[in-house]
Amino acid sequence: MMEPIPVTRPVDHGTAKLMPDVDRERAWLLTVDGAPQSYVDLDAPAHLEFEYTRRLGHALDTVAEPGSALDVLHLGGGALTLPRYVAATRPGSRQDVVEADRGLLEMVVDHLPLPDGAGVSLHTADARAWLEAALGDSADVLIADVFGGSRVPAHLTSLGYVREAERVLRPDGVYLANLADAAPFAFLRSQLATLAAVFEELALIAEPAVLRGRRFGNAVLIAAHRPLDVAALTRRTASDAFPARVEHGVALREFTGDAEPVRDDGAVPSPEPPEGAFGIG
Repeated sequence: MMEPIPVTRPVDHGTAKLMPDVDRERAWLLTVDGAPQSYVDLDAPAHLEFEYTRRLGHALDTVAEPGSALDVLHLGGGALTLPRYVAATRPGSRQDVVEADRGLLEMVVDHLPLPDGAGVSLHTADARAWLEAALGDSADVLIADVFGGSRVPAHLTSLGYVREAERVLRPDGVYLANLADAAPFAFLRSQLATLAAVFEELALIAEPAVLRGRRFGNAVLIAAHRPLDVAALTRRTASDAFPARVEHGVALREFTGDAEPVRDDGAVPSPEPPEGAFGIG
């Protein structure tokens, strides 16, 4: 059998590369301009390699009864890791994926095709523009994992954006977002304040070292109008191969402090990661 070989292709927003994992027969790492974006094992779609995707997976596992089908909207496509995960763990789910980079999406579909009957619809569009045109009350879960290069675009950080996300979610729907920041957490606190202005319940998942300000890293935010299963989420994240902490309630309000919700006219992208923050190896 021929060994899989790396694939490099110019895409709309940089140079994408798919690299085979020497330890897993049909697993691939996607990078864009050298920064890791996604990891997919075609033989094991429920395998989540990156720490932040594992935390999003734990959140997805706790939003509804195990195995029950969901309508999921993904803002940001990458290598379609989470759509594959939902299709595998919640058969019958209907999913929409919105990815601004058409070249990247085409590369992924060409080399890492979705399984037949996955129930995933792919759309090339700006995430906020697509959201603003989407039907209200149409999604059980909205997952925002959008990075322009290595930063969350400014127009996906504001109150106007969050209100659109809430409109598209059903009343018991759940919003999940992957963000990145470091102490003193000006961006992360502003995002928590923005979500708190629209949603009643919030939780945050992050590695303790990140929360203590020791390094730049990812944080997963969860927002809803209904109580979150924080106990189940805490158990799952604490026992993970990459343990993380769940903050909610009073502790999370104290962490947010006096941060103000972000208006469209004052929105800024997430901070630039320090050199090597998300490198390989």
